[in-house]
Amino acid sequence: MRAAAKPSRTLERLASRLRGQVGKAIADFRMIAPGDRVMVCLSGGKDSYTLLDMLLSLKRSAPVHFELLAVNLDQKQPGFPPEVLPRYLEGVGVPYHIIEQDTYSVVKRVVPEGRTLCGLCSRLRRGALYRFAAREGVSKIALGHHRDDIVETLFLNLFFGGRLKAMAPKLLSDDGCHVVIRPLAYVAERDIARYARGRGFPLIPCKLCGSQENLQRLAVKKMLAGWEREFPGRTETIFRALRSVEPGHLADPRRFDFAGLESRRVAPMSEREERSLEGRSLEAAFTPPTARA
Repeated sequence: MRAAAKPSRTLERLASRLRGQVGKAIADFRMIAPGDRVMVCLSGGKDSYTLLDMLLSLKRSAPVHFELLAVNLDQKQPGFPPEVLPRYLEGVGVPYHIIEQDTYSVVKRVVPEGRTLCGLCSRLRRGALYRFAAREGVSKIALGHHRDDIVETLFLNLFFGGRLKAMAPKLLSDDGCHVVIRPLAYVAERDIARYARGRGFPLIPCKLCGSQENLQRLAVKKMLAGWEREFPGRTETIFRALRSVEPGHLADPRRFDFAGLESRRVAPMSEREERSLEGRSLEAAFTPPTARA
């Protein structure tokens, strides 16, 4: 059997940087705790392959013991190659499970022609994954969303939903039963694409929603790409802003106690007190240290 080619120095450096970013996100948001059973949702795309690869690498070196379980939802899309993921997962030696559920037919039947399929598809997919996680005693559900996904979601909600909302790196599901984590939250999509090419992952394209054109997310992605070409680093700056939020400078009374500002107000100094303080400051400034001693 022919030995696998040794990764290039460039790929090794990129892998090291990605591991550092993933490790920092896990630490910053306390994503994984000792004894966790982490379900890695694997779609066959570049993001989820990279997520699994990074978590496998960290599992080997991290001082915290945790288990990994790779899970794929076979949505019965026409032309989906069912042998690709099992062959890959057996090759890397990670436990896995394939959930078979025909969400493709449901989405195509329910959603009118020309309408976006992503909303219903994601809800059905999420329900199937959550049910499996509950049945198997999974403590964390890891998704492959990256930094650019988070920023794109911010603008989607801003432009089309009138909400200042993005994707949380760690969240509790609506039913309160599942903790969802996004370990790639600090990783740029272009770095994931480079890494996936370098590692030669057997990518499986999505023929359900990937075939649709003029999606709102695609429009936002193009907008951000244009900004990035003209102002390199802008996407990272926007992401940093999401980590430095000041609710008192926005306009949501549910997030900041505007009504209670009066109770925190202090009385202004009188003119006499101001002159007194100013005089003491000038006296201190012009008095030699020995005289003040």
